[in-house]
Amino acid sequence: MHLFTNIFVLYLKFDVKNQRIFLRRTKYDDIHQEDLFVGNRVNVFSRQLNLIEYGDQYTANKLGSKKERTLALIKPDVVTKIGDVLELIYSSNLIVTKAKMTKLTWSQAADFYVEHQSKPFFNNLVQFVSSGPVVAMEVMGDEAVSLWRGLLGPADSAVARREAPQSARAQFGTDGIKNVGHGSDSLAAAARELEFFFPSTIGHGPSNTAIYSDCTCCIIKPHAMSEGLTGKILNSISAAGFEISALEMFSVDRANAEEFYEVYKGVVSEYTSMVTELCSGPCMVLEIHGTDTPQTFRDFCGPADPEIARHLRPTTLRALYGKDRVKNAVHCTDLPEDGVLEVGGISVTHSCTLYALTSAPTLFPLCRA
Repeated sequence: MHLFTNIFVLYLKFDVKNQRIFLRRTKYDDIHQEDLFVGNRVNVFSRQLNLIEYGDQYTANKLGSKKERTLALIKPDVVTKIGDVLELIYSSNLIVTKAKMTKLTWSQAADFYVEHQSKPFFNNLVQFVSSGPVVAMEVMGDEAVSLWRGLLGPADSAVARREAPQSARAQFGTDGIKNVGHGSDSLAAAARELEFFFPSTIGHGPSNTAIYSDCTCCIIKPHAMSEGLTGKILNSISAAGFEISALEMFSVDRANAEEFYEVYKGVVSEYTSMVTELCSGPCMVLEIHGTDTPQTFRDFCGPADPEIARHLRPTTLRALYGKDRVKNAVHCTDLPEDGVLEVGGISVTHSCTLYALTSAPTLFPLCRA
């Protein structure tokens, strides 16, 4: 699919697979300018389309000339405040296109910070970054490299509080090591560091932190992510006392969305719409850990219909962030006994979440952002 000057007019002349015309010139209001960047996947009339290049030089200059990708790495001291960091990112017109919670070994952390090997703080930095989970994100937007570093603020948190009191390090940092996060210092560094966490070639980079026990599954749906609600939802989950033990962003293809929701087919009238929503854009898969979590977290999500939730349980996730029975903010495990199954993948019916969290390339090839 090519991007053209009028972003609300789409041209797709020929469907190669089915050997027929799919779409002529037409207006499509569900596509927004922030969706239009090379590498993104969009849904047009229930079809997933990959954006591979700009249709002309004018469009490339208009939409892509300032677009950059950078690594935003959230350190162990602020992982529990990831929702606040995401709120800061979204409010600055940046887009998170990939995300994964992982735990680096000492050796991995040393490899990542190899350019600081001769610095006196190197050992302390590596020790701290490998001491607990981190969240790695690919952040994209106009001049993203400098913008993200500006959002972080000065490396020393004490200096940040004096010179940039609204920055992330001023708000959440402790010192020069426990200072919220890392930001690439150049486009070249960003490309190298993103490849470390999100390899474009063989392999998947450091694995996520899923533990597959005493857990339940939560999926933040594509509509909630595109509306910038991800940070708010994560904050609500943390504020309610739930532990997010794993987190990763994925894009789901239609076949896997149908498989994931197969138990609702013929039972729930919204089945087809639910499938379309799940594969309409990136979603975020969470593992929620704790005793009796499947039942308590399901209660916290609230009734499937947000209108009913707002009347009966107004503080639940669906009451706060849902729009209707399809765009109801989150999916959560229905049955307590399925908590480990959905996250751990024993159940074939719920393989979407398994392959999301394990990134199995053969069984769930497109469930990777």
